[in-house]
Amino acid sequence: MIYGSIHHEDTYSFLPPRIRQALDFARTHDLGALPTGRNEIAGDDVYVNIAHYTTGERSEKIWEAHRAYIDIHVLAEGTEKIDVSLIERMETHPYEADKDYVPADGAATQTTIMRPGDFLVCFPEDVHRSGVKVDAPAPLKKGIFKVRV
Repeated sequence: MIYGSIHHEDTYSFLPPRIRQALDFARTHDLGALPTGRNEIAGDDVYVNIAHYTTGERSEKIWEAHRAYIDIHVLAEGTEKIDVSLIERMETHPYEADKDYVPADGAATQTTIMRPGDFLVCFPEDVHRSGVKVDAPAPLKKGIFKVRV
């Protein structure tokens, strides 16, 4: 897991090229103006899913991890909490390859409050639960960048 700001680009120059490409895109494009759904950047290697939803209670949200892609969450509008835990500390369920999805259950070891311009990189070993309300349920718009491992 890496948490940071898209505005501190020099700090993250050590990151792999595809992750930097996603962060550069987030910094140079208005994610709030992009259409909902998949937006191409570099084919299946790097793309961004734009999502609109209302945050809610932890009990309403699901834990997930991925094997084929790294997730990079970048907020465009609103705030949310994202819980994270290492995969070995969670109870995982069978991998759904067609969705690149590992469902899981367990407790958070880290919680990050996300605001516009913040990013959170979740690697395959980082089980995450997004969409948790900060104070009260509220709408948000975000980009979830998918970077092929």
